[in-house]
Formats: sequence, C-alpha cells, structure tokens
Amino acid sequence: MNNAVTTFIKCMRWPLILAIFSLGLASAHAQQYELPADGSTIVGAPRLVTPDQRNTLLDIARHFDLGHHEITWANPQVDTWLPQGTVLIPTEYILPPKPWTGIVINISQRRLFYFPTPAKGEPAKVITLPISIAREGWSTPLGDTKIVGKHKDPAWWVPKSIQAEQKAAGVEDFPEYFPPGPDNPMGMLAIQLGFKSIFIHGTNRPWGVGMRTSHGCLHLYPEDAVVLFELIKPGVPVRVIDEPVVVGVRDNQLYLAHYPPVAEYGTSLDPMTRAAVALAPYLQSAVQPPEQDKTRPVFNVDWDRVHLALSRPQILPISIAPASDTQDDRLAALPVEPYNEEPFGMDANNAMPPERNSTTTPQ
Repeated sequence: MNNAVTTFIKCMRWPLILAIFSLGLASAHAQQYELPADGSTIVGAPRLVTPDQRNTLLDIARHFDLGHHEITWANPQVDTWLPQGTVLIPTEYILPPKPWTGIVINISQRRLFYFPTPAKGEPAKVITLPISIAREGWSTPLGDTKIVGKHKDPAWWVPKSIQAEQKAAGVEDFPEYFPPGPDNPMGMLAIQLGFKSIFIHGTNRPWGVGMRTSHGCLHLYPEDAVVLFELIKPGVPVRVIDEPVVVGVRDNQLYLAHYPPVAEYGTSLDPMTRAAVALAPYLQSAVQPPEQDKTRPVFNVDWDRVHLALSRPQILPISIAPASDTQDDRLAALPVEPYNEEPFGMDANNAMPPERNSTTTPQ
C-alpha cells in the first residue's frame, strides 16, 4: 500500500477517533486528580514497576503519561533502551502557584496543568500532561494569554526563519509546506494561543515529548492532544511560567522538586537562591506572631535536604521537613508491580493516537 493511500485511510479514521474520545474515553490516558481540599498542593503518587524485556523506558513513560525527561531523570541508572530491575514512575506533582484556573504551563517542569471549571456538585479537578518545550535558541513567551482557536487537521506553512535554520543545518530539501495528515509536525490537532504563532499541539514525533524539540510551540503526545482538544474552549485563560524550583505542601510538610533551568530565560539566580525565593511564602509563618493567624501552620526546613534536592534533577517531590521519612524510605514501602504491557510499536511514531489496549491504569 503506498504512502498516499495509507495517509488517506488514517485521516478517514480520525473523525471516528475524535467521536470515541468525545464520549469520555479520553480521560483513560490523561492523568486526572481531584484537587486537595486540605490545603495540600501535591497530587498523585509514585509507583515502582519491573518491565519485561520488550519495553523501553520511553514505552513505559508514554504509558504512564510521562515525558522523556521525567522517566530518564527519575531513573538515571536505568538503561533507556534495555531497562532492567525496578523503574520509578514519578507520577506525583507539585501544583503550580495559584490561581488554579484554566491552563498553567511550567516550562522548566515541562508539564501542563489544566484546571477545568467543575460542574455543579462535582469536586474541582486538575488534568496534567507532559509537554515538549522550545529547543535551544528559541523560547515560548512567559505571561498571561488565552485560547483563541482550535484547529483540526492543520496544515503548516514553514516560517522563513525555520527554513533558514534547516538550510544552515545542511537540510537542503526541507519542505516549505506540510499538508494535513499524520506526518505533519503540527500534529492532527492544534490549540492556538494569543501569543503570536504559538500553539499547543500534537506531534508526528511523539517520542520527543518531554524534550526540547519545538520553535516555541508546546508539543503533546497525540493521545493527549485529543484529550485537551475535546475539553478546551476558546477564551480559557493560559498562564506560562518558568519555575525550575517548585515547593508544595502535603500533610503539613514542605516538599521540593527541582528541574534544570532553561537558559533562554536568562535568570542569574543560583539554585539555592531560587529555592529560598520559592520557600519564602511558607517560611514567613515562622517569623510572624502566632496571634496573627493561629490556624496557619509553621513549617520547618532541613537545609541539608534542600541542598541534596538541588544537586541533581529532583523529579519526584522530596520532603524537606526535619526528621521526616527520606525518599528512599517512602519508595521502600511501595509495592513493586510487574509491567508487561505491549510496546507501542512503529505505528505509534506519527501524529495519530496509537491503537493500543492496556491492562494497567496510568493513574
């Protein structure tokens, strides 16, 4: 079967896929959590799995809706292509600073958080998805904007700047135009932001999700693009931040996560200063007279744990409270689950959502 016929068949299947996902099955992949009602700002929980010999770390990451960086940084001693032993699934997230409305994107964290307006009588929830960010030399604007459009089967006229970049890299025949279809770098679904030429969209190279792959846009797994596209509407607010050090609260303890900073944003703050800035709102309670707010918790910090968390990428939030359980203690208490899912295969290496049955829930 030639490529043109294959593309036609895949595109004809696309409306059916959207119809199926619109019935509510899309949420089977995306990570969705109820927002904490106890003052906590952390959702999810880590898991441990032992993969069979068919799966790579990237297969495991995509199954659990993690990006390339999350699975590899969380498992620095595990071979990406032939993982053996126990693999940490870091599906625990510190939520971005409030307000929790619309979409919030943390560039350094390489993760999108969507806070939909809850239906009457329903608890507030957050949906979180991994993203690719801009490659070196490019950047996504920071600040507030909104969703201004949604596009199915977008075509892509390649900007002159990108054509020049490709030519300088020795690619002489890079197309000026990509028609709609599963081989389009814009993916099959694109959500347009108010920032000029910036979209949240799928990708024809899903194994790069979590890496630095774009020219300013934010890439999603194709299956995640379906989820977000069906849920989102024009007018939804979008806030783009860059916070390499994030601090959260759970069970009246402070937790910290640390992501390598993105150089294009130009800050000169060292990691310890970043941590001090992120911790400041929580530590103010320690110097305020208790009469001002007797219900406000007083947090204590083990600065040795802070230094440890800042010494390397710390994808899984780590407690920085004195005398609390260490991360090794937490993980040692977890059950180890077998992972024997079918690998995604070459047919999942384009902009179409993969056709794949699963026996293990990603959440």
